[in-house]
Parts: sequence; structure tokens; C-alpha cells
Amino acid sequence: MKNTYPRAGFAGLAAAGLIFAGCGSDGDTTSGDGVQVLAAFYPLAFVAEQVAGPDASVSNLTQPGVEAHDLELTGQQVGRIASADLIVYLEGFQPAVDTAVSQNADGAGLNVTEALTVLDADDEHADEDDADDEHADEDDGHGHGDLESDPHVWLDPTNMAAIAQAVADRLAEISPEQAEAFQSRADELAQQLTDLDQEYSSRLADCERRVFVTSHAAFGYLAHRYDLEMVGMSGIDPEAEPSPARLVEVQQVVQDEGVTTIFYERLVNPAVAEALANDIGVQTAVLDPIEGLTDETADEDYFSLMRANLDALEEANGCNSP
Repeated sequence: MKNTYPRAGFAGLAAAGLIFAGCGSDGDTTSGDGVQVLAAFYPLAFVAEQVAGPDASVSNLTQPGVEAHDLELTGQQVGRIASADLIVYLEGFQPAVDTAVSQNADGAGLNVTEALTVLDADDEHADEDDADDEHADEDDGHGHGDLESDPHVWLDPTNMAAIAQAVADRLAEISPEQAEAFQSRADELAQQLTDLDQEYSSRLADCERRVFVTSHAAFGYLAHRYDLEMVGMSGIDPEAEPSPARLVEVQQVVQDEGVTTIFYERLVNPAVAEALANDIGVQTAVLDPIEGLTDETADEDYFSLMRANLDALEEANGCNSP
């Protein structure tokens, strides 16, 4: 199911600027000299790196510390897109990448949503039929979120496994002699992702509460997968400021549901989340949408960040691990 997410305004391409960054360090993430792969942002670069191994060079278009939504491409990056063997991207998430791929990639693009079953509002599990649930309105963010416009597909590990298989298939078409190696690495990654998915399911199965509050409604896929309810202070746009009325609504949810923690993310100013938490008397903690790495998380990877998120959710929601 193909999906197009809300797009920010397209910024002009700069003629000069920063060079590529890898998954936490500058330059390529693998050392191969053959197949040239570009990934639009960190989770996709992570998957491409794991599947490619030493048989391809993988570069990340989004530098560590840069908000992935806001990516602008340099002239050099556009040139690399034009010459790459494969560009792994998420259509609708980064308009500059979409435009560069459509104008320059000549069939080399892999839009990962084509490998997924993209969820929409009809897939939500929120108890919207309960007339007594004053917070069930999906428009106010109480539920799994607006899945039809949520691009954060990678926060469901099963989606990452599907992306890995799609990358392996495309790499095998480009370099058939390495097809077996690509598939083997994709299978190994899929098993690790299955283990992560099972860990989430087990540790979040028995909790005192299933509601969690975030500054940015980026966790709809995670909430949907593990039957949680996300309340976002603001919507999909991480830079949007919640209205006073919205803050009142969130405060009411916190009080009604016994929420102990308001989550914020590293790449967005936490001031509003911290102010609301102080007013209500609850704590704050990081919940990472894993759009990219920062100086603080340069030594982390997708798995360690997902497990840190699991630890945070388990503690905040009073879950009882088996």
C-alpha cells in the first residue's frame, strides 16, 4: 500500500555544503568499492549497512544531529544521487530527497513504503466505539496516532525486517554474484528484529497503564504494534508548538490515566514538555524516534536505542516483565 505523508516546504538545493555522513560518523558506513548505496536517513542507512556488509558502500544523506524532516541537499549530494546504484528512501518524509530521486535517480530509487503494509486510520486499535471514553477521538492524538500520516514505520521492528528483505532483493539484482551473501545478512538481521519484537511484546504485555505521552506524535507504529495508546502534545511535525487548549487536554489525560512521565526527544527542544511536567508534577524522560543519531548517541545503533525506548516505556507504564 503506497502512502504519501504530509510534506514540508521544499528548500532550494545549495551548491556547496556538508559532505555525506554515515550512520554516526562521517563518510561511508561500509568499506566496499563496488555497489554504491545511498540511504536517506539513519534507520534506512542502518538496514542498508547490515544487508550490504563488505559488498557495497553505504552512505547516509542525513548527518548526525540533523533533524531528518528538515534535510536540505547540497549540490554534491544531488550528484551522488544521480550516480548511485541504489537510493533507499521513504517517499513523503524528506521532500528534497523525493525530488532529487525523481529527477536524477533514473530507476535507482527504492521507496521502502512499497515493501510495507502502511497503516491508516482504519487500522487503529483505539477503543473509538466506547462512547464513554472522552479521549478516544483520534484527532486529539489519544490512540495510536494518525497512522495515515505517520512516517515512522521503522519503530515497528517487523517493518524493518521487510525493508531489509527489499534491500537484499534490489542489491541482488544489481550484483547477482553477491545475492546469497545479501540474503544471508538480511535473514540474520530479520532474526534479530524478530527477537526485538518478541522482547517488546513480552515486556509490554502486563502494564499498569497503556497510555504514554510524548512531545511529538512520532510513535504511532510502535503503539499500534504493542497495543499502547499514544498521546502527542503536538502532531507529526516535531517543530509544531501545542496550543494552550491542547496542553489542557494533555494535562487532563495525564491526570485521568495516572501517567507518570512525559516523553521528549533529543533533536527537539524539550522546554514545553518539561514545563508541562513541572506544572503537573510528573517526570520527563527521553523516547527516541530514532530518525538520526546525535553526539550523545553516536556509539548507539538501532537495536540499543529501541531497547532504551523499551526500558523507558516499561518503567513509565509500570510494566511487569515475565
